[in-house]
Amino acid sequence: MKRLAVYCGSSMGKDPAFADTARMLGEQMAARGIDLVYGGGKLGLMGVVADAVLAGGGKVYGVIPQALTDLEVAHQGLTELYTVASMHERKAKMTELTDAFVALPGGIGTFDELFEAWTWNALGYHAKPFALLNVNGFWDQMIGFLDQVTDNGFMSPARRAQLLIGDSIGEAIDLLDSALAASERKMVW
Repeated sequence: MKRLAVYCGSSMGKDPAFADTARMLGEQMAARGIDLVYGGGKLGLMGVVADAVLAGGGKVYGVIPQALTDLEVAHQGLTELYTVASMHERKAKMTELTDAFVALPGGIGTFDELFEAWTWNALGYHAKPFALLNVNGFWDQMIGFLDQVTDNGFMSPARRAQLLIGDSIGEAIDLLDSALAASERKMVW
């Protein structure tokens, strides 16, 4: 994996473990030579992970809508900052730039990004793996709900199994690496 898209909150959240994990994820990405693709903001967990990758000597590619740049929330110290017209264009550009996706704690924007990446995968627009980084059980209730959706026949077990879940940074990255390698093996004729 050369580039990892990180979806996360534009705020810090209430648990200090969220920011600590964002920082440690950025540090581990830089140490492993994995570049960051993210929403381009300087605030919240987004800014923490970007700053950590940069501090570790890694590359950071941000993608931000013009409206957010106009509000002066764009991170100005990135390797490259792409300014796009809409949130839809942001997600499409992030998908183009990345090899895989991971979601840290966040709100509706994080949910939207994760579920769109999953939906695009289901529709065959990409075959990139995606995971939740389950910091202090943040995603537990959503994981339970997704299991309920599957149990009720609205999602196949195979589709549900696509959502990888890591309880630690190393586990999440390793799961994504393994899924990416398996996907690449399938593409070899």
